[in-house]
Amino acid sequence: MTEPGDSYRLYRELAGWWPLISPPGEYAGDAAVIEREFAAARPAVRTVLDLGSGGGHVARYLSGDRSVTLVDISAEMLAVSRELNPGCLHVQGDMRTIRLGRVYDAVLVHDAVDYVTNQDDLGLVIGNAYAHCRPGGIAVFAPDHTAETFRPGSGAGGGHDGNGRQASFTERTTDPDPGDDWILAEYEFTLRDADGTVTVVPEAHRLGSFQRATWLRLLTSVGFITAVRRLPGHGRSPRVLFVGRRPLADAVE
Repeated sequence: MTEPGDSYRLYRELAGWWPLISPPGEYAGDAAVIEREFAAARPAVRTVLDLGSGGGHVARYLSGDRSVTLVDISAEMLAVSRELNPGCLHVQGDMRTIRLGRVYDAVLVHDAVDYVTNQDDLGLVIGNAYAHCRPGGIAVFAPDHTAETFRPGSGAGGGHDGNGRQASFTERTTDPDPGDDWILAEYEFTLRDADGTVTVVPEAHRLGSFQRATWLRLLTSVGFITAVRRLPGHGRSPRVLFVGRRPLADAVE
């Protein structure tokens, strides 16, 4: 969950805490919905590109017999993912611009897309997903928020590793200007090391919150045939999943 907000401390010097701040088990619900999309695709999904893979928590549930390539802009988050997904290929790069020189049966853009906060960059991400999707393949986009579903509020979470390390966070989300395409998430991370040392890190993140119509316009503008699904909500907010299919007739770029 690091694209293109890789400058945030959470995805740099705090990356080693990511599995405790946001434990892998919390991604099981999203992964199950994404897996259903992959399972229904024809031909079968055997190769997957995960753009903005972060700590690899979704890929953990989707790899199995598939070949999965994980791309993230943060070297520190890729290091975390390699521990969890040693059988996957990891590549450092920007989800908006990277070109891998091949196409995949499925492209996944999970909640890292939240760090895209303007429509031009969102169009780049969608176009890049299309370029890496084989004709007949699918692309799945899973933002945490759209403008219609966003609800201001607060939350908390965290976990421990059984060896004395603990991490927790609080979160407050607001929309300073409902007329633009982003919201504000204010976090406070409390990190307790095994020796009892406690570090508290506050950090504010700017996150995208686009209209559903904007998503659909950008998806169809590059050539995707689109569908909208439901995702499990994060407490207070309903969520949607955007699925794009690249037509079989398209030439590979």
